[in-house]
Amino acid sequence: MRGIYEKLTGSGEWWIRYADVAGKIRREKAGTKGDAIDLYQRRKADILRGKKLPEKLRARALRFTELCDDAIAYSKANNLGHRQNVVRIEKLREEFGNRPADINVGDFRRWFDTKDWSDATFNRYKAILSLIYRLGIEHKKATDNPARLLKHRTENNARIRYLNEHEPRPTKVRYLKPCKDEETRLRAVIEHEYPEHLPEFEIALNTGMRPSEQYSLTWNRVSFSRRQITIPRSKNTKPKHIPLNSVALAAFKRLHKRRRKDDRDSVFLSQEGEPLRGYKHWFEPAVEKAGLRHFTWYCLRHTFASRLVMKGIHLRTVADLMGHKTIQMTMRYAHLAPSQTQAAVEALVERTDTTTDTRGLAQVGGT
Repeated sequence: MRGIYEKLTGSGEWWIRYADVAGKIRREKAGTKGDAIDLYQRRKADILRGKKLPEKLRARALRFTELCDDAIAYSKANNLGHRQNVVRIEKLREEFGNRPADINVGDFRRWFDTKDWSDATFNRYKAILSLIYRLGIEHKKATDNPARLLKHRTENNARIRYLNEHEPRPTKVRYLKPCKDEETRLRAVIEHEYPEHLPEFEIALNTGMRPSEQYSLTWNRVSFSRRQITIPRSKNTKPKHIPLNSVALAAFKRLHKRRRKDDRDSVFLSQEGEPLRGYKHWFEPAVEKAGLRHFTWYCLRHTFASRLVMKGIHLRTVADLMGHKTIQMTMRYAHLAPSQTQAAVEALVERTDTTTDTRGLAQVGGT
């Protein structure tokens, strides 16, 4: 039958071909042969009545993968932590990439529900999905953002993990001596098996930098004379200046001595001279061998802040060093300064005792 054809012989997928009111050749996928015959007859009837095709039918179908491309380009240009964003975008593309962009929120919700994610991970994927469609709307490629219908999950951000919070579990690594100190155990593993990465560990522990800040660092942002690192654009979009203590400064100097003439400007390089993209390939095995429980690289940042607070450093100063946008983010560490809070309430006791004595004397005198 003219105008009806099977695009790939034996596939069972039938298409129709016809000229619309304006004489433009159109092709549509119909499904079965019977569906194709019905659709062809409807289209011919519409053309005879001079009926125009719907706008969506005339336009080229936009694919979800195109929105993903725009989101990746935007993330690389604007976000320090774009590597994690790209990973999440690619996961979404892997599942939905070939589908038309106007995906129902129910399809996204069902896919999200199949994942054994923490609340924080769920929210990060929701945020990146929202970015994909928000950019699509800005570029006039999409008209709706289905991510806004996904319910945001409440995260437990009060829990922090820092070095020496717990005892390490027993390990079968022969060169490790029995030890109750997590940092000592972790250092021993790094020094024995990953010595070239020890400066990275020292710098993270003594600067509190985010991983995206540390592993994007170039030598022109490190000043030995001022003992300072400059991050032009931190996570809160503002410049950040990090002072270097003697340990961090010595670690940077060790890295600088390793630098060859043909090396790139990146501070952290592999043995082959290529910029390091992260820490997981060596840090996670080191943590496992050291017997640390529930410890990640980000816990080094928690350790930096926790130790400052426990040393009596004011929370406002800690917030500035951490690059927190609001003091509320730093308040998670406030409970680690028990001596200060104890001194504060004891001051009330001293004042109460004085006031009571004075009142007692006044009452006696009046009598």
